[in-house]
Order: sequence, then C-alpha cells, then structure tokens
Amino acid sequence: MSEQNKTLPAEGLLTNSGTGYSRRRFLGTAGLLAGAGLGMASLASCNKDDDNNGASVSGGLNLGSGDVGILNYAYALEQLEAAFYAQVVASSGSAFTTGEMDLLKEIAKHEEGHAKFFKAAITAAKANPIQDLTPKFGAINFSDRTSVLTTAQTFEDLGVAAYNGAGNLIKNPDYLAIAGKIVSVEARHAALIRDLLSNGSFANLSTLATFGADNSKGLDGALPPSEVLKLAGMYINESLNASYLPTS
Repeated sequence: MSEQNKTLPAEGLLTNSGTGYSRRRFLGTAGLLAGAGLGMASLASCNKDDDNNGASVSGGLNLGSGDVGILNYAYALEQLEAAFYAQVVASSGSAFTTGEMDLLKEIAKHEEGHAKFFKAAITAAKANPIQDLTPKFGAINFSDRTSVLTTAQTFEDLGVAAYNGAGNLIKNPDYLAIAGKIVSVEARHAALIRDLLSNGSFANLSTLATFGADNSKGLDGALPPSEVLKLAGMYINESLNASYLPTS
C-alpha cells in the first residue's frame, strides 16, 4: 500500500518526531471539550439517533441520523483534511519556504484537533464514530507547491461550505455553537491558502460560485452534505452513506 493511500487514523497524525510536533502540543480531549464550552454531560444527553451509525451498511459507511449523523459527517471531513495536511508536513518540505511550512504545520494542528474533538463528541454522545478513513491522494503531487495548494484550497473552501450548509440541520445549540467556532477557523485557513496561491486574493469570493458564494453580497457559500460528499469522496477510498442525515 502506498504512503499516499494508507489508513491515517484521526488521532496521532503528527506524532512523528521528524515533524517537530507531538501529542503534547495538542489540547487534550477533555480540555478541548471544556474550552469549547461543551460539557461532557451535555454531550452524553444526546441519544443515539440510529443504531447503525458508524457501521458499514449497504451503500457504504452509515454516517447516522440526527445530530450524531452530522457530527460523523463533520468527523469524516476533518479526517480527510487532517490526513492531507499530515502528508503535506511529512512530504512537502522542499516545495515551500520554512515560513510557509510553519503556517501549514499550524493548519495541520488545527485539523487534527478538529478530528479529535468530533471523535470524542460522538463517543461522549454514546454513539459510534465512523472508522478511520483511507485517503485517496494518488492524484496529488506532494512535491509540487501548486498541486498541494490547489488541493488545500479545494478542501478549505469545501469545508467552509460544508459547515455553513450543515448549520440549519443541527438541533443541539451546543453543537451549533461549536460548528460556528470551527467554520471560522476553516475560513481563516481558506484565506491563507488562497493568499499563498495568489498574493492579495485572500478575500476574493468571485471564484466560489460553485460553492454557493455570493461575491456581490459578501456571503460565503453553503452546500448540503450530498453535494459536499460528491467532491470529498474523490479523495476517500471508502463510500460514505449519508442517506439518514437530516435534510431540514
């Protein structure tokens, strides 16, 4: 199995000493939950919406239903981003300046933190997180700056549209507050990556019409899970079943 297609678990993606990071550099799961203002009691009060969530069913891995399904949906996307940036940190040093790589390492830390948070949140809700996904990165040239940044831009812009599109599907106000805190970070990432590709373009929404953005009104886009997973699925070996996710 190639380096680009091996399973990368959501936790411990940056534990290799060669990256300069370790688990001690990340917030612990309990601290992350508390710092986000979401207590374990609140999480545990959420009932499982579907007994098969996280399980392999006909049509792919079942993300589940209700709020837990949305958490699994977000967890899948964060796994993908975390795996991508871990690979960038491990393989793309020659394509970037030291300063640029330091910025990408910071994004990698954020994405691993997001993935760890969602896994803990789903478990605390007494539900089943989906399995560790296997990224499909064969089309990405991790030695080429443009290839890496173009892919990063796709992931970040898609992430923003995904969180915006899922906001109205979340019922638990605590989860909605967390989604708001995370989408703002993803937007910071998107602006940085855009600027690395083309200096000064960080606020340009005119190229984001396919993600639902409205440049004339200064509004970012919002996409439903079905549209997001069509795009994200190109980079994941497993098939994700979103059939039970809420639609309104």
